[in-house]
Amino acid sequence: MDWLSWLQWPAFVASVGAAWLVASNVKSKRNIGFWVFLASNALWGVWGLYSSAWALIALQVCLAAMNLRGLRKTDGASPQK
Repeated sequence: MDWLSWLQWPAFVASVGAAWLVASNVKSKRNIGFWVFLASNALWGVWGLYSSAWALIALQVCLAAMNLRGLRKTDGASPQK
C-alpha cells in the first residue's frame, strides 16, 4: 500500500483548488469549490487512516461538516444580507 503515501498530493491539490474556487464571486464556482473541498476531506481522511494521523482525521470530519454547511448556504435560494 505504498501508493497510499502519494495520496497526500492529490489531496493537497484538491484543497488548494477548492480554496481558489470558494473565494470566487461566481456562485456556481463557489458551489463547485465546496464539492471539491469535500473530495479533499475524503482524500485527507484516507491518507490519515493510512498514516494513523488521528487528529488529521478528526479535523477532516469537522471541515467536512463546515463544507456541507457552506454548500447548503451556497445552494440556498435567498441571498445573504
